[in-house]
Amino acid sequence: MNYVRLIAFGLLAASASAQDPPPAGKVDFVRDVQPIFRTACFKCHGPEKPKAQFRVDSRSFAMKGGVSGRAILPGKGADSLLIKLLLAGDPEERMPRKAEPLARATIDLLRAWIDQGADWPDAAAGGGKAETHWAYVKPVRPRPPEVGSAPTPIDAFIRARLASEGLQPAAEAPKETLIRRVSLDLTGLPPSPKDIDDFVADSSPDAYAQLVDRLLASPHYGERWARPWLDLARYADTNGFNFDTRRTMWKYRDWVIDALNRDMPFTQFTIEQIAGDLLPNASLDQKIATGFHRNTMTNEEGGTDPEEARWETLVDRVNTTAAVWLGSTFACCQCHNHKYDPFTQKEFYQFLAFFESCAEPKIELLTPEQQAQRKELRATISREEAKLRHQTLPDHVGKALAIAVEKRTNTQRNDIVIYCRSQAPVEFKPLTEPLLGLYAELDKLDVGTALVLQENVSEEPPSTYFRIKGGFTNKGEKVQAGVPASLPPLPAGKPRNRLGLAYWLVDEGNPLTARVVVNRFWGEFFGRPIVESPEDFGTQSQPPVHPELLDWLATEFISKGWSMKALHRTIVLSATYRQGSRVAPGAYERDPYNRLLARGPRFRMEAEMIRDSMLSASGLLSEKVGGPSVFPLQADTSGVVAINKVDTAWVPSPGGDRYRRGIYTHWRRTAPFSAFAVFDAPSRECCTVRRPRTNTPLQALTGMNDPAFFDASRGLARRIRSEGGADDGACIAYGFRLCTSRRPSAIEAEILGKALSRERLHFAKDQAAAKAVFKGVELPKDPVEAAAWTLIANVLLNLDETVTKE
Repeated sequence: MNYVRLIAFGLLAASASAQDPPPAGKVDFVRDVQPIFRTACFKCHGPEKPKAQFRVDSRSFAMKGGVSGRAILPGKGADSLLIKLLLAGDPEERMPRKAEPLARATIDLLRAWIDQGADWPDAAAGGGKAETHWAYVKPVRPRPPEVGSAPTPIDAFIRARLASEGLQPAAEAPKETLIRRVSLDLTGLPPSPKDIDDFVADSSPDAYAQLVDRLLASPHYGERWARPWLDLARYADTNGFNFDTRRTMWKYRDWVIDALNRDMPFTQFTIEQIAGDLLPNASLDQKIATGFHRNTMTNEEGGTDPEEARWETLVDRVNTTAAVWLGSTFACCQCHNHKYDPFTQKEFYQFLAFFESCAEPKIELLTPEQQAQRKELRATISREEAKLRHQTLPDHVGKALAIAVEKRTNTQRNDIVIYCRSQAPVEFKPLTEPLLGLYAELDKLDVGTALVLQENVSEEPPSTYFRIKGGFTNKGEKVQAGVPASLPPLPAGKPRNRLGLAYWLVDEGNPLTARVVVNRFWGEFFGRPIVESPEDFGTQSQPPVHPELLDWLATEFISKGWSMKALHRTIVLSATYRQGSRVAPGAYERDPYNRLLARGPRFRMEAEMIRDSMLSASGLLSEKVGGPSVFPLQADTSGVVAINKVDTAWVPSPGGDRYRRGIYTHWRRTAPFSAFAVFDAPSRECCTVRRPRTNTPLQALTGMNDPAFFDASRGLARRIRSEGGADDGACIAYGFRLCTSRRPSAIEAEILGKALSRERLHFAKDQAAAKAVFKGVELPKDPVEAAAWTLIANVLLNLDETVTKE
């Protein structure tokens, strides 16, 4: 195939003409030109087997050209082959072939770029220094545009962009919608009817700001915002892999919730999780915080190479750290230099060296009562041991007891205890039994534990071996700990260890961290982040839709002392956030995905929020904060065959524990809580920066039939009947309001009333069916009436509006 027919192959297009003058103003390669090359040309003219030997993934290759010579002549757009082929009149010559021609404006943009000298920073394709790519340049606080109607800087940026696109912002959402939206966003729970009434009745100008402050002060704030962080931290209550045995990690989860509730600055939040053990006089909580990097999976398979298994955890820690704080796909560099971003394979191993010197202990967390009990037991044991020292025991029994004494805090002692009981002569058993009994009692102390990191202190900087082509056994040169050369160096005066790395991650000179964090926050509030790929801020990412706003948010975050609550407050107080979600005529066609934010957010809630909202509406929700993970109701799996040696049986927690918030649900990696998995929750085998948002029939079936969800329907029915009022209409309105935070329209109330009548008739004729609704629970006095209301409650809990944050 002729080379000239391949140059622009794959470019997305509409009709084109070369008659209009090129656009005025400086064309920015990264913002304007690279997206065209990246999304349309890399498939055929990228680094993998480029057709006609022509590549557009780096400046040097693109300017060199391919088998037919140069395609881009800087300063000569009209003479460049690239432009000629895009404008060719002959369909056999015009690019892209077998597709619509390139849009006229896009051709003019490319021609203007070439006319202006085809400026192409090497860093945009992975070579040279990184300072010229927007994400690797320290954000500078931009001045908000002068927009008269904008009440906050956020609104100024958004409305200026909307005006340039010929769009107008939507009106503010109704107060019922607004309180539900902000309550879900800040606490993960819907407002109560009283909360709604109070807010609607409050006409003071600062009513909304006061509401926001109350929600930020709620202990449920930390529970709601811990959820996305635990996805990043790959938090789970099991080890993963085939055996997937349980581990005790809930103390780390509670640390995250508490830190968020206390509004710990994100700088300290980072430092304690990366290197809390290295802080001077590190507290127990700071050590627990290092559990962030103990959340890696643990392979307990027989025949596993311990060194290789540990190596995999180190690689995971590098990749996770880069994704969470740098928004970078550093994992690419395990085997080779990054093909697009300015990171090398050697730098990957320099980064890994920060974690090479870590030990991985398990520390005990005793309550004061347990400490006192253990102290008393050990004192008693010492007295009994002293008695035995004056006795003559057979050598093998005496040695076994001596070992038992030495291992008094080790579970290996159990085997020794059994041996002593079986081997000690009868006449000595009255002497040995009390001691062995005390050992057993000491073992029974139910101590919670925590997995933490601990530095192996050395005078030398941490180091590791370069792995050729990423192979664990293929060692190369030894490299010392360091950070990528394309980013600022470690802060002056900070140690070259994990603590220094932690300070580097949140140093104000680091161009990535603040942007990456505020971008994730924005995505949580609006359903779509400013940078569409929050895990990748590199040159392969789409440019930010609102770049100036992103930099303003990043610098605002820093200026507010890295306060997460302060930033969240700033966002939710903006008029942009408070917009109604109704689509104005013509706006959908202009901006179907609401990237420009001409309307408020509306999208399905995540798994935990859906379940928590249902439990809240039903009156079943336990508001207890913290503690060991729990097992909610779910379908009986006791008869399921074990998967790869994993017991899939799920025994629900007793009493109120089965109704605790989703953040406290036991997270089993190989068999996650089924209702969460259906609604797109990850397994947490690795770091998850963004969850997918799917829409499947399984979700509807789960919402209607899952034991936990149907149990919530029974609870909601009881609550409606006890609190709703004296007649069906009042009860229907109350139930509808509990689920959607608004009153039903006349048509909605009529539909639900007719459905209630049908269900009453059905269950009156089939009372066995009515009783079956309460299988496994206490049968109500009037099963027909209760069953009818239960099915209406089931409908209400499964309304699209109930599971949607609007």
